[in-house]
Amino acid sequence: MKTERIILLATILAQAAGWAQAPSACPRFTAGSTVAQPSNLVSANGLLSVAFLYQTRVDEYGNILYCYTTDSGDETPTLRVNPGDTIKISLKNLVPPPAPGAAAMHGMTMTSPAAATCGSATMTTSSVNIHYHGTNTQPVCHQDEVINTLVNSGETFDYNLQIPSDEPPGLYWYHPHVHGMSEAAVQGGASGALIVEGIENVNPAVAGLPQQVLIIRDNPVPGNPVVGGDIPQYDVSLNYIPIPSPTYTPAIISMGSSEKQFWRVLNASADTIIDLQLTFDGVAQPLGVVALDGVPTGSQGGTGLGTTITETDILLAPASRAEFIVTGPGATVKDATLMTLAVNTGPDGAYDPKRPLATIQTSANASKRQSTMPRVSGPPPAERFAGLANTSPTTLRKLYFSENFTDPDNPCYFITVDGQQPVVFSPDNPPAIVTTQGAVEDWIIENRSLENHEFHIHQIHFVFMEQNGVAVPPAEQQYLDTVQIPYWSGTGPYPSVKLRMDFRGEITGNFVYHCHILNHEDKGMMAIIQVNPAPVAAARVKR
Repeated sequence: MKTERIILLATILAQAAGWAQAPSACPRFTAGSTVAQPSNLVSANGLLSVAFLYQTRVDEYGNILYCYTTDSGDETPTLRVNPGDTIKISLKNLVPPPAPGAAAMHGMTMTSPAAATCGSATMTTSSVNIHYHGTNTQPVCHQDEVINTLVNSGETFDYNLQIPSDEPPGLYWYHPHVHGMSEAAVQGGASGALIVEGIENVNPAVAGLPQQVLIIRDNPVPGNPVVGGDIPQYDVSLNYIPIPSPTYTPAIISMGSSEKQFWRVLNASADTIIDLQLTFDGVAQPLGVVALDGVPTGSQGGTGLGTTITETDILLAPASRAEFIVTGPGATVKDATLMTLAVNTGPDGAYDPKRPLATIQTSANASKRQSTMPRVSGPPPAERFAGLANTSPTTLRKLYFSENFTDPDNPCYFITVDGQQPVVFSPDNPPAIVTTQGAVEDWIIENRSLENHEFHIHQIHFVFMEQNGVAVPPAEQQYLDTVQIPYWSGTGPYPSVKLRMDFRGEITGNFVYHCHILNHEDKGMMAIIQVNPAPVAAARVKR
């Protein structure tokens, strides 16, 4: 697969370099710029409708950029909706097609029946789709289906996504999810925030605060230098402001002196783990966590009201989100820095060093450039995951992450149900797990490799119940869609988590679970789960 990846990137480079239609597509800021907020698209009367163009170009460093843009040129805007709303996106793929006669690469042609395909049947180096990460939406064609959905060069595809009426208010996101190409597309920057409104009714502490959407992305280090020392595996950016190694010039975040703000942070990196910390003159500051992975903390315990959890650092796996309250530096603070701490990803993992993301600068007019959270407008919404943590599971399963480096040019990555044969992902694989709507399952997931992995499942959330066989305290039993399983040392028990999976909702059909280090997912670390309708629901359909 290493050889195929090189061919894929070379092909994409050639396509993007020869594209003269939009040389200014996917604009980026210069290092050291002040963070600007993404543009907002807001639903009205229950509908958010937008036309997206999927575009690419090669930047001055030779990196391939990707983006979804509106007709007016807004890049990856924040989509803001209410529970129960509909999102309609008309997606037109403007990425140039492959060269005439180019063959589809290995593993990129689906042989499923025509009825199972959604859009094109054959994947090319121009293919794209959209995954609405974290949303509890249906895995069907034209909604949040990624196994068989392909939109190729020159094609237009319509999404009609129904946000559940009981979707927890919080931060979600959207990005391409074409297997084999997801890392390149996400590192190219094709990602944006999706916010379900109403969190102030769950946790009034955020009501009326200035809010900032902060999106961390990663990208190849220009020139592909040797990793180590001052050179990380990947550089990162903040709201498209690069923080390049080895200088690590930080972006600038503007806020009022001692001002409270509500920050909504998305780690949209393809591969980079982030450990957020805010320091004033070297002292870690309290971060009042209000939501994780789109679910307000403490909101599913029966009252509907959220709780604020104070942390001094927040680990964000690729794809994870954290929403928290911060207080700006006072007049006596000389150095206020938002940073990511070093992350030890294991002997076979990527090098993720400590580095700054932004310097906080105070300004009396800072809040005028940021939107303000609404005031409390009503009671908290219904609890989508009510009672899950205390529900007895109907099934216990064990899964594990593993790798095979026998052929260094063709490494294989697996996520396997214990007792099954490890296989790399293919859209034509049968489901590795079959369950029934209404089930509540406990999954123990082990890491049997020498690097970190990040478990993510589409369409549903889970409760984090145990770490390495030890119960997680009730206050830390958060509802997540992505969780990290640290690397195995090579001896002793495998690191593990126990997750309580919630199949009680209306979700049925086939969808995927995988490692959200997208380099691993692209190399096979993904599998399909099938959720069959509950017998009563099936009987009603027949009538």
